Amino acid sequence: MTDQPAPDFVAQERERQAAFFAARQPGEAGFEGSAYRLPPENRLSNLNPAIRDLAARYFDDNAIAWHQHAAHGLSSQVCCLNFLMPLATRPDMLARLVQSALGGDLPEMLEVEKGPDGEAWFVGFEWVGSENYLNEWPPTGKPKRGANVTSADAVLRFRQSGKVETLLVEWKYTETYGSPPHAKSEPERLRRYQAIAFTPFGPIRSDAGLKPTELFWEPFYQLFRQQMLAARMQAAHEAEYGRVRVLHIAPAANQRLKRVTSPTLRKLGDNAFDVFRQLLVEPDSFVSRSTESLFAPLIDDAPGDDPWAAYLRERYTFVAAGTDS
Repeated sequence: MTDQPAPDFVAQERERQAAFFAARQPGEAGFEGSAYRLPPENRLSNLNPAIRDLAARYFDDNAIAWHQHAAHGLSSQVCCLNFLMPLATRPDMLARLVQSALGGDLPEMLEVEKGPDGEAWFVGFEWVGSENYLNEWPPTGKPKRGANVTSADAVLRFRQSGKVETLLVEWKYTETYGSPPHAKSEPERLRRYQAIAFTPFGPIRSDAGLKPTELFWEPFYQLFRQQMLAARMQAAHEAEYGRVRVLHIAPAANQRLKRVTSPTLRKLGDNAFDVFRQLLVEPDSFVSRSTESLFAPLIDDAPGDDPWAAYLRERYTFVAAGTDS
């Protein structure tokens, strides 16, 4: 008996999302002939009904940009919101999530910002920090969160063992990468990042023998920008942010996401996230966990009538398939 190849995760999720829309929202999907896409103006229908109004007001209040494909069933922005926004006022659940990701004692969650109704929110979204840490902001005014600048998909703050920490969350769903970087973008990227990428001014080891351009391949380009943001936040606002780390969350089933795309880095291994840790001055400042390992236990332990857990069980069925880290 021979081993069967793993199913293509993207194709599998397209089928699952199409089936979900057909069952939950019949007649609404089918944009441009795709059963897993909604019309762009119906992007809020891509969210758990419990957070649709909340998300709309939160994005408006904070001038946050919706991603171009927010009405797509495979949108990672929407996936992140569906998993995390219902927990914004549930610090007990978020504390268990952080403990599962980092280990140690159960942390005390700290407020990140106010929600649309003025209540404390313990998670924020499309986070850019409070200053122009990465030389990306427009000459006047603050940037739009989620557009044209490095934005963490989510941010969490907590106190653990007496110390304040911040987590910048990078959320992935069905993304895969492999295309070379665009040469025309190289000069601007170098202008912004080359002076803050490597130690002592940045998080990447200066003795790794890398040129900045070798980090411009996705997913490394996103990873190192998130890591620079974390490092600059930590250096600039130690009292406010404490230690700042990056938590990368992606489905274990999405094996193609782990491919090492940058040719120079392939000699270091065949798992992009393990390779990236090797490049860091502080490897523990980057934590990679699977969606399944973090959320399956929380979903399983939730009451049967919990609308957050029920929605995730029905829509993102891959979470129940395994708990690999």
